[in-house]
Amino acid sequence: MSTSNMRLVGTPPDPNVQHRMERLRELGIREEPDPQFDALARRLADAAGAPYAMVNIISGQRQYFTGLYTRAESQTSAAMEAAQTAVSPGREMPKDHGFCPHVVARGLPLVLGDVCSYPRFTSNPVVDQIGIRSYMGAPLIDHTGLTLGTVCTVAPETHSWGRRELETIKGFATEVMELVHSRERP
Repeated sequence: MSTSNMRLVGTPPDPNVQHRMERLRELGIREEPDPQFDALARRLADAAGAPYAMVNIISGQRQYFTGLYTRAESQTSAAMEAAQTAVSPGREMPKDHGFCPHVVARGLPLVLGDVCSYPRFTSNPVVDQIGIRSYMGAPLIDHTGLTLGTVCTVAPETHSWGRRELETIKGFATEVMELVHSRERP
């Protein structure tokens, strides 16, 4: 693989990491499970028809799923075969794995119905290690304009997500931020 291809696969620069970490501390959002975010992730998975959904905060070196839902019983036979050799998503992941760091860097939603159709993402470790084939994520943008993380859903099979699903995930991002801001100390 050439050096130019490696640049496409890598995680984009994150100049706001320190500011984001300070803001997360101010808001009392920690790298720990949050039952309200877990419930929201479950609703998102149902709405998207996907077996995994997360509320993700991103630090300097890792991603932490403060909200996580996995629905193993809904996996297709192809996904179950992939699961035999793949690692299941847990509560944390290196920052250079997955697609959420791209959403945070851009501050825009990202919909990948088939991640293998995008050369930039085919070498991402979650494609082979976890078996992810589709991704849909939206940024969690604070009222200060800072992107704090993402709300996302992933699946081991391709999806034909469109405008309706994009609006749905953006709505979930708004709901997460309303919950975050309702917890903010005056």
